[in-house]
Amino acid sequence: MRLYAVIFVCVAVTLIPVFVLDDEIDAAFAGPDGLRRLQQYGAWAWAVGVGLIVSDLVLPVPSTAVIAGLGMLYGPLVGGLVGGLGSTLAGLVAYAGGRWVGGPALRLFVGDSDIEKLRGFFARHGLWAVALSRWMPLLPEALCCLAGAARMRAGPFTAALACGSFAMGFAFGVLGEQYLDRPTVGLVVSAAIPLLVWPPVHYFLRKRPVVEPASPPAA
Repeated sequence: MRLYAVIFVCVAVTLIPVFVLDDEIDAAFAGPDGLRRLQQYGAWAWAVGVGLIVSDLVLPVPSTAVIAGLGMLYGPLVGGLVGGLGSTLAGLVAYAGGRWVGGPALRLFVGDSDIEKLRGFFARHGLWAVALSRWMPLLPEALCCLAGAARMRAGPFTAALACGSFAMGFAFGVLGEQYLDRPTVGLVVSAAIPLLVWPPVHYFLRKRPVVEPASPPAA
């Protein structure tokens, strides 16, 4: 039960900025107003877009709307690349935080058996969980943080993260370019992309452990 409490706290922490800042940031960067704000940065709009997506770790930034805006500005290919890069960087930052800070903190609040359960989850399902979570609200960065705390191997984690992030980036880049004229078709296609992208990557990674061996207990 303590492990579920920790997971709940990780998700709840990501909600704090939503309640503190209400919908101010969402209103500023979603829809036509958000596109106009990105356009104001000219040649640096892509860098601002990446920064906004990464800042979604601590701020209620509508990252999918930002990626759609990048698709409008640069087209689905470049916009998708920039959006995927931003999403990948956000996941790596969350993973690093969980690895360097979350691991010791987790050990203070849960027992060794709960930590092993978490490691077991990422050993069995971590690759798919990380890839597919990029399409979900709230969960992605909390899951990346827990992956770091569970000491999921950096290589498989990054591969899964990139597959989910760039697939999501291209999908919302296409949606942005089409200006959401056909949202139902776009959402079906976007949900199917990770299923097509991930299997070949999983094939090459499946023979390697995805969780690092546990450290021996201190004497």
